[in-house]
Amino acid sequence: MELSIEQARAFYPGNDPVHGFDHVMRVYRIAERLAREESANLEIVQTAALLHDSRGADPRGEANEREVHHLLSADFAGTVLKEMGWQPERIAAVQHCIRSHRYRAQDEPPRTIEAMCLFDADKLDVLGAIGAARTTAFSAQADLPFYREPSQRFLASGEEEPDEPHSAYHEYLFKLRFVHERLLTKSGRAIARQRDAFLRQYFEQLQAECRGER
Repeated sequence: MELSIEQARAFYPGNDPVHGFDHVMRVYRIAERLAREESANLEIVQTAALLHDSRGADPRGEANEREVHHLLSADFAGTVLKEMGWQPERIAAVQHCIRSHRYRAQDEPPRTIEAMCLFDADKLDVLGAIGAARTTAFSAQADLPFYREPSQRFLASGEEEPDEPHSAYHEYLFKLRFVHERLLTKSGRAIARQRDAFLRQYFEQLQAECRGER
């Protein structure tokens, strides 16, 4: 039995601009594209994409849940798919995709082409125009500025001064400018090159405007 988009929609909050269902659908569409180009199992990739942030990913939730949302979502996926009558090996394949999709917690790196497709699709959603929009939205959710001049300490080490906010620009310097280097599929890397170039140009323009240089 196939998990439908409408069934999956019920597992997500309706008002989260960062990890809500809009994000899920973008990941779903790009993961589907990568799966076709990489000859991956389409149903495994689609199902994993629909469930990959189903538990604990909301930035407004508990921090300890966000840090393990990939594990919580994989466990939830197992429950959902078992109730739908999926075979254990197919459930395990989906769960591996979900457990290995998180950028900052690679205790279980993607080992299958399906997991690589989901990993890349999720990372592509922090690049390009979408990446700029999501990073700004996340800053707003966290009551942080979209731009603040980074300190020399941050530029040298990635650590803020005691009163230094982690702005959207800080997140670009700390994480987003390196994301394209982590992609695993040939198809994903090709898409990432254009998106990374756009994101770099956007944040360069943002800094120049905030400094009054352009």
